[in-house]
Amino acid sequence: METRRGRGTVKVGVVTSDRMTRTVVVAVKRLVQHPLYKRFVKKTARFMAHDERGECRVGDTVEIVECRPMSARKRWRVARIVDRAVHVKEPVARAAADADSAP
Repeated sequence: METRRGRGTVKVGVVTSDRMTRTVVVAVKRLVQHPLYKRFVKKTARFMAHDERGECRVGDTVEIVECRPMSARKRWRVARIVDRAVHVKEPVARAAADADSAP
């Protein structure tokens, strides 16, 4: 008899760290209404997610899915990369180059 598992909870967040091997830290933001003042407050939760292919970079927007425990703190895996972050290389400092050529 075949048993099907549910898909699990799906969250969308931004990668804040990719320094670990096959693991990324994803920050998921949400708005919560304050119980007394009725004003919306931003809450951020950080999840460690398994990145099997190592494709995620800092700033990427990813979709993570709940899964079995993979380590002591890792219970999520990256399902897909929703949006890639734009990484710009810093230009060579022109001020330093001009200072060297000045008499």
